[in-house]
Amino acid sequence: MSDTTLQHSRSAATPCDPASGTAPAVRRVKSQDLFQQMREVEIDHEGRIYRLRLTQLNKLILTA
Repeated sequence: MSDTTLQHSRSAATPCDPASGTAPAVRRVKSQDLFQQMREVEIDHEGRIYRLRLTQLNKLILTA
């Protein structure tokens, strides 16, 4: 995927501020702050529980 295509797909998925025509900033969270010494966290999304886990290779896995 080219940089132009990637930028276009991002802007198409993110609502723009009609006044400025720019996309709002994306919130960034450090994984250390999210996990706080744990290897797994549960995320409640509209009543459904998802699990975000750290693997032994320090990768992230999200499961429903």
